[in-house]
Amino acid sequence: MSIDVRDPSADFLAFWREQHVCTLTTLRPDGTPHVVPVGVTYDPEAGLARIITNKHSTKVANVLAAGPEGARVAVCQVKRGHWATLEGRATVRTEPELVADAVSRYAERYGRTPAPNPDRVVIEIALDRALGRV
Repeated sequence: MSIDVRDPSADFLAFWREQHVCTLTTLRPDGTPHVVPVGVTYDPEAGLARIITNKHSTKVANVLAAGPEGARVAVCQVKRGHWATLEGRATVRTEPELVADAVSRYAERYGRTPAPNPDRVVIEIALDRALGRV
């Protein structure tokens, strides 16, 4: 079922506020999928999803390899028969204020603040599609 990324139903938004491990799918330079577990925050007002990670990770390398326009990616979460996917174009953000904001959002969703990491960056996904059954 298609969902408006900027105006999701209350149930869809609530599902994205629950504590779930998600997956991020990026494409390697050879076109094969790279799927890894991540924490994701969803900001429908801005039309963004955010993932905090280390700048040396494969997922960051895959996004950067796609070029300045960013990479098509998907994040997904599942709980029994309920699932939700967000899709869009990912870019890597390094600005300290954006990293701090993403860490704060992560702490709110997942109930813990990650340890400081000078190599932390944000994979920011400009969302253009949402699907799910919640």
